[in-house]
Amino acid sequence: MVDILHQVGVVAPLADVYRAVATPEGVAGWWSVDTTGKSEVGGQLAVHFGDEGGFDLEILELDPDGRVRWRVVGGPEEWIGTEIDWRLGQRGRFTVVDFTHAGWREPTELMHECSTKWAVFLMSLKELVETGRGRPAPNDVQISDGH
Repeated sequence: MVDILHQVGVVAPLADVYRAVATPEGVAGWWSVDTTGKSEVGGQLAVHFGDEGGFDLEILELDPDGRVRWRVVGGPEEWIGTEIDWRLGQRGRFTVVDFTHAGWREPTELMHECSTKWAVFLMSLKELVETGRGRPAPNDVQISDGH
C-alpha cells in the first residue's frame, strides 16, 4: 500500500480548521462547491466535480479535538477503499494539518496527479480558514487538462 502525505500550517484556531474539514459546508468552501451530506459518524459526504464525477465518502471519525477520517466508498476504482485522514494540532497561532490519503494499491499516474491536486486543495483550505474565501472546484487551480 502507498500513501499520499502533506502538511500545512493554518493561522487560525483548531476549531475553525476542524469545521472546514468536518462539515459539508466547510468542504464546499475549499474542495468543491458541489458537496452535500451530513456531518455525523456513519454518514456520507458526496463531493462532485460536474461532468468529471466525484467521490462518496463514509465518515469514520469526527473528533473536535483534532481528527477527521473518511473512507472512499464511491468514485474512481483506484480511490475505492482508500482512507483520508485529517489530524489537526495547535502550535501557537498555527493549526498544523497533517493530511494522509492512505491505502493506494500502487503508485499510479492518477495517484501522483491526485497528490499534486491535494496540495492545491490544502492551500485552498488554508485560504478559506485564514481569509474566508477558498478556491474550491470549479474555481480551483488547474494542474493539467481537466484537473
